[in-house]
This record gives sequence, structure tokens and C-alpha cells, in this order.
Amino acid sequence: MMYVGLDVHKRVCYGTVMTGDGEVMKRARFSNTQEGLEEFMDGLEETLVAMEAGYCWQPLYDWLEEAGHDVRLAHPKGVKALAKKKTDKVDSETLAHLIRADLLPESYVPPRDIRELRDRVRRRAFLVGMRTMVKNRVHSELAKRGIGLGAPLWTREGRALLRALGLEAVDQILPVLDTLNRQIAQISAGLKRMCGENPRAGLLTTIPGVGYYIAQLIVSEIGDVNRFPDSESLCSYAGLVPSVWQSGGSTWHGGITREGSRWLRWALTQAAHTHIRHETNLTRFYRRLAGKKPKQVALMATARKMLKVVYWMLRNDEPYHPGLGVVDPARCWDP
Repeated sequence: MMYVGLDVHKRVCYGTVMTGDGEVMKRARFSNTQEGLEEFMDGLEETLVAMEAGYCWQPLYDWLEEAGHDVRLAHPKGVKALAKKKTDKVDSETLAHLIRADLLPESYVPPRDIRELRDRVRRRAFLVGMRTMVKNRVHSELAKRGIGLGAPLWTREGRALLRALGLEAVDQILPVLDTLNRQIAQISAGLKRMCGENPRAGLLTTIPGVGYYIAQLIVSEIGDVNRFPDSESLCSYAGLVPSVWQSGGSTWHGGITREGSRWLRWALTQAAHTHIRHETNLTRFYRRLAGKKPKQVALMATARKMLKVVYWMLRNDEPYHPGLGVVDPARCWDP
């Protein structure tokens, strides 16, 4: 068995091949292409390969997997904590040592269909963010000229008023907004259709406040729910658990950690914000807490509780009903 550590970058990679005894057999820098990878891996048959989870890991991971290599993805923070200094050579050698010693801090690799779904929902979020930026630009152009139309700008009537102004700055922005609206409508229609074909996403839409887009986003970020031993682990993955500092006999509790998937945390926050308009146990929990704590703290606590409900819904393959989110040992629902 040969152990390979790959430090992957946008254009180049640095690889280290190591024996089971820790002896370095090969070091090389090669281009981040399939041809470069095949040249580096030539002659290596029984291998265990480790690479860090960066934004350009997927092509190399897929190529190695298709070639029959056993590939593991390392969590960057875990590797960084163990490395003494930061160079490509040291990084690749550290990865090889860690996987050889079975100490690699592994990161979850979703199946290809989940990765494709993640790409779709995140792309929609990116387009919606761009549309918001463009709308804010229009508001800015009107504000600096002291123009107030006194009507919603993004209705048909509002758009007609904007065009009637004859402002070059606004007229040049409106076509961009039209293009973004078409693209968002197109990708939204595809996600809505996919939601109907995905039983797990359909299950989550039974929660008040969770539409097809948020359901797809939650499913894509969680992946296989069985990889989490309990609902608290899933909440930790979403960064919705309180931070804790402990030293000796003293303990301090702070705000949420905000570690893990920011997309999952955002989706649950949005869902909780809409959910509290409905009469459910989660809503009553929010109201009790909002009477004692700031509303944002109560909302985050409700999002965490909702995520626990999501966990058990997916584990038990059961739709939502308003009584969920309370202590019920017989049904294994978390508080």
C-alpha cells in the first residue's frame, strides 16, 4: 500500500508518495489537469490518497475515484492544526503522514447527485444576491437625485414609472434586472420540479415556512442524515449550538459557534422566521423565549429546535405535524 498526499491548487498540485514505513518515494509538482494527475499517479496501483477540501478538489477527486484509487477528503482546519509550517511540500507530506497513520480529519464527501443539487441551490442564491444588489443600485440612483416615486418599484406599474423617468443610469440597469429575473425563474422551475421527485425534500415541505427551495437546500447540505449520530451533532454541523469556553472550574457560554455549513444555518433561520407566523409548538417556544431574550436569540434557538425536528423527520421518514418539537421519549423527538 502506498500513501499519497495531494496539495491541490487552481493550476498546480504538489504530491507526495509515501510507504507504510513513512519513507518518501516520490515528490512532484504537476498541473491540475487529468493528464498531469495521470502522469503523477503512473505506476501506483494500491494507493490511499488524501487531499484537502478546497474549492477545486472535485475534478481530481472524481478522476482518482474513476481510476480505482481510494480517495479521502481532509478537513482543512484539522490539517492546519497539525502542520508546523505552510508550504506545498509540507502540506502534501502532512496529508500522506496523516492518512498513513489513520489520523486524517476526514470531511464528508456527498454523492455526485447531492453535489449537483448543492450547486443548483447555491447558484440560485448567488443570482438572487446579484438581483438584490442591482435593485439596491436603482434605489441609490433615485435617492441621490431626490426622486421618490411613491409606489413599489418592482411591480409592472413601478417598472413603467422607472422607464418614464428617462434616467440613463436606471435604463442601463433595468435590462440586467430582466435577465436575472429570467435566469432565477428558470432555475427555480427546475428546483420545484426536482422537489416533487425528491421524497426527502417533499417531506420537509410539510413544515410551515419551508418551501421547495429551502427544502432542497436543507437536503443538499445534510446529505445522508444517518451520518449524524444524533440531532445535536447536526445542529453542531450547522453552527447553531452555543459556544463554550471552559478552564478549570469556570465555564463561559457565548453565542452560536457559526461553524460548519453556513448555508444550512441560513436556510433554518429563514424557515424559522416564516414558521413563527403559524400556530405550532415551535412558535409557542419562540414566543416564550422572546419574552425573556432578544428576538434574534429566540429566533436562533427556534431554528436549532426546528433542525432537530428535521433530523427526526428524515430519520423516521415522517411528515411534520404541529406537535413536533416537544419532549416525547416514546417517539424519540428531541426537545
